[in-house]
Amino acid sequence: MDGMIAATPYSLALLVGMLVCLELGRQMGTRWLTQESSGAVSGLSTMQGAMFTLYGLLLAFTFSEATSRFDVRRELIVDEANAIDTAYLRLDLLAPKSQPGMRKQFREYLDSRLEVYSRMPDIKAAQEELSRSEQLQHNIWAQALADSSLPGAHKDAAKLLLPAVNAMIDITATRTMAAMIHPAPIIYKLLFVLALVCSVLAGYGTGGSKKRNWLHTTVFAAVTAACVFVILDIEYPRMGFIRISAYDQVLVDLRSKMEQPQ
Repeated sequence: MDGMIAATPYSLALLVGMLVCLELGRQMGTRWLTQESSGAVSGLSTMQGAMFTLYGLLLAFTFSEATSRFDVRRELIVDEANAIDTAYLRLDLLAPKSQPGMRKQFREYLDSRLEVYSRMPDIKAAQEELSRSEQLQHNIWAQALADSSLPGAHKDAAKLLLPAVNAMIDITATRTMAAMIHPAPIIYKLLFVLALVCSVLAGYGTGGSKKRNWLHTTVFAAVTAACVFVILDIEYPRMGFIRISAYDQVLVDLRSKMEQPQ
C-alpha cells in the first residue's frame, strides 16, 4: 500500500509535459526538417512508428495488468465475506453458553475489517486498524480452540470450526498482499518519459507545415493523459474515482445479517 501514485497530479503533469514537448518538437522540425533529404524523412517516420508502437504496447500492458489486479481484489472481497460467513455459521457447533461471546467477537472483527478499508487512502490509519484486526483474529482463534472442546459442543466442532476460522484469517493476509501489489515505480516513470519522447517526435513531424493544428495536438496529449489517468485510477481503487469500496457492500450485508437472531 506504500508508494501510491495519485492519478490526477500525474496525469496533469503528463498532459502539460506532452504539450510542451509537442511544441518543442515542432520548433525543432521547423528549423531542421526542410533541410533533410527524403531518405532522412523516411527514416524518421520509421523511428516514429517504432517509438509509438513501443509506447502503445507498454500502455496496453499496464492497462491490462491494472484491470486484472482490480478483478482479483474484487473477488477477494467476496472470498472474505464467504470465509467469515462460513466460520460464523459454524459457531452453532459450540456449546450454547459459548456462542454469544464468540458471535460478539465476530461482529467486532467484521467491523474492524470494514474500518480498515474505510480509512484508505490514509495508510497509517488503515495500518493501525489492521493491527487491531489481527489482535481480534488471535482472540477468536484462541477462544475457538478452547470452546470447541468444552462440554456441550458438537463432537466435530474442532474439526469443522477451526479450519473455517483459519481460512477466515488467511484471506486477510491475501487481501492485504493483493492491495500492496503494484507495478514497479520504474514502469510509471518509463510511461512518462516515453510519452514525452513520443511527443517530441510527433511535434517534429509537424514541423514541415506552416500552420499549427492545435486540435490534433491537444487531443493527442489529452487522450494519452486520460488513458494513463484511468490506469492509475484502476490500479489504486481506494483513492480515486474508480472505487472498489462499492463492492464492500457484501461485507456490510453480512454484518447486518449477524444482527439477526440466531
